Amino acid sequence: MLSTERDLKRGGERFPIPSQGEVEGRLLMFEVVAVTCLQELLAKTDPHLVFRLRRKLLRNLKEKCAPLKLCADDEKAAKEFALQLLSAAVEQAEDEGRTGSQDPQQGH
Repeated sequence: MLSTERDLKRGGERFPIPSQGEVEGRLLMFEVVAVTCLQELLAKTDPHLVFRLRRKLLRNLKEKCAPLKLCADDEKAAKEFALQLLSAAVEQAEDEGRTGSQDPQQGH
């Protein structure tokens, strides 16, 4: 919301809304943490874990989205993004399991 009082302030106080770079940086950080943790988890557990994780992920996401009163499209996008993260982690864990590599930087 626009505010003339805020607009007259100097420096960071003038910009209470995060920049696109700040938002992208935070999203990237959450994605990297989530995928890294999932890769470690998936590499060391039973094969039925993915099914249980997917089911629990969707249930938890529904519970977290409800109080936000997201529109149907936003809720659907959140679910799709969460499932993409899970799929990326599963794929990476499977790739690392096949190659036996624990450090993805070793190949570079």
